[in-house]
Amino acid sequence: MTLRDLGWNSDFEKAFAPYREKGWVPARLIRETSINYGAFLEGGDEIDEIEVILCGRLWHEATCDADLPAVGDWVAVELGNENQASVIRARLPRKSCFSRKMPGNSSQAQVIGANVDIITVVTDAGPDFNLRRMERYFTLISLSGAKAVVLINKSDLFPKEQNKQAAEEIAALWDQATVHITSAVDGNGLKILKKYLKRGVTMCVVGSSGVGKSTLVNQLYGDEWQWTGEVNEATGKGRHTTTSRELVPLDNGGMLIDNPGMREIQMWTDETILRSSFADVEALTNNCKFRDCSHQKDAGCAIRTAVESGELDPARYESFLNLETEIAALQKRAEKRQMAVERWAKRNSVKARNLNDRIQLEKDARGEL
Repeated sequence: MTLRDLGWNSDFEKAFAPYREKGWVPARLIRETSINYGAFLEGGDEIDEIEVILCGRLWHEATCDADLPAVGDWVAVELGNENQASVIRARLPRKSCFSRKMPGNSSQAQVIGANVDIITVVTDAGPDFNLRRMERYFTLISLSGAKAVVLINKSDLFPKEQNKQAAEEIAALWDQATVHITSAVDGNGLKILKKYLKRGVTMCVVGSSGVGKSTLVNQLYGDEWQWTGEVNEATGKGRHTTTSRELVPLDNGGMLIDNPGMREIQMWTDETILRSSFADVEALTNNCKFRDCSHQKDAGCAIRTAVESGELDPARYESFLNLETEIAALQKRAEKRQMAVERWAKRNSVKARNLNDRIQLEKDARGEL
């Protein structure tokens, strides 16, 4: 295995050139813990796995957690020895980044996977089927720069027509997504995923807990890499849940980032991305009577007219309003955070200036003595 098998390319090589002159080596992060990272780096004829820590400079220069290295990132590492740890000195620019808003009231982004080529969303045609949540996934994937693949999994548990309808409804949300009907138990999803996983290609697998995601991952790994349990007959959910994020190279080529089941998919994007994800709804706004139409109770609203006439699905209209409100709230929190950072910086600047003045006064006093 070489660096190119891990996704290394000419763009990364160009970005790394200044660091190579310092004697540092390129590495790709495969896992993150509370105290360090696991990383792959080239070690002669093979790829070595080492543990690395983050240098203090990168930590202090990061304006938010999303600026810090994450699973999938390429970094420049200064190798240590028996008495000294290997240290991440720089993070290379990302070619793609799949993020969501951190759960809770934070306004920051949480990186799910960096330098990802394909994001595979696993769902089913039963209890997990949710078009509004899928819209959120598609909005975030469109921002990431990666390709979207959706698996309607557990098809063996539901009627053929139900699976087909679920696939058609999801495909209608975004024409850039590829949708497949699969069954992890029957193994027909394995052949589909292997077509995407070529040398140097990184796939990030996401989805709710209990949709058969880990069984699919196990099949790709070729062994029971993760533990899976029996499915609860009442809920249709398995007992296994992935508890950590990790990048794993596959024997037949490609790499996989498996993720814990996501209970919350909050937006981390902007108004431009939102509107491109709802192009059908956005097109209707051009026919609204007033430019500043809120698309709710305003007279002459073309969107409400489309809903009332059956041209627009009421649920999609409601999702559009909810997402717009959520993004506005996110931007407001980000602005408050920026104001707080600026006040903190100004206060520290004043303190530093006063300290320098006192030091100078003390020097002048000593000089007079």
